[in-house]
Amino acid sequence: MIKVEGIRKQYNTVVALDITAMEILPGESFGLIGNNGAGKTTFFRLILDLIEPTQGLIFSKQSPVSQSESWKNYTGSYLDEGFLIDYLSPVEYFDFIGYLHGMDAESIDHFFNHLDGFATEELWKNRKPIRTLSKGNKSKVGIMAALMGNPEIVILDEPFAHLDPSSQISLKKLLKRISTEQQVTLLVSSHDLAHVTEVCNRIVLLESGLVIRDFATTPDTLRELEAYFTR
Repeated sequence: MIKVEGIRKQYNTVVALDITAMEILPGESFGLIGNNGAGKTTFFRLILDLIEPTQGLIFSKQSPVSQSESWKNYTGSYLDEGFLIDYLSPVEYFDFIGYLHGMDAESIDHFFNHLDGFATEELWKNRKPIRTLSKGNKSKVGIMAALMGNPEIVILDEPFAHLDPSSQISLKKLLKRISTEQQVTLLVSSHDLAHVTEVCNRIVLLESGLVIRDFATTPDTLRELEAYFTR
């Protein structure tokens, strides 16, 4: 579904990302981990055509993302608060996102009532500006919006950050369900090794823009990663 060919992003003399080749298959739950500056967000921004690569191409369903608009119709994403329209209230924002996906009010209500407890009516019908919300609730608004319209690909950068424990548990349950039951291709980055190994069946470890490891998740993965980061 997503294919990387010789992608490289460089700022002056600093190489932020350098991946020779990579494929993310349809329905795969893909976890991206690494310390700050490893290249995680750069990779996601390249996939979403938010920045231009220094060289190389990224394909989504065989089409280069930099040369096609078609991938936007089946891709949902939330990387940071810049994805929000913070002067709108959550209810206005969700109505707007729903409109883009051809969803009426009934469809939007149905969507939120089937989010495994992650969405509360108190939040998604909130009429205060998004900018007044806590960081955790802003993240929830962004994540929920990314899931609207039944996307085939969902890209989330640090989705567990700022969430309270109950919301983290609900989000993990939700992501695992859409991955297994709906075969959504899921790309998640996280500094929390336990969360990402629980949700994802494939882990890619980045360091200084390079792929250090790329492997399937096993019961030993969390222990191995903890050993790597404490070496």
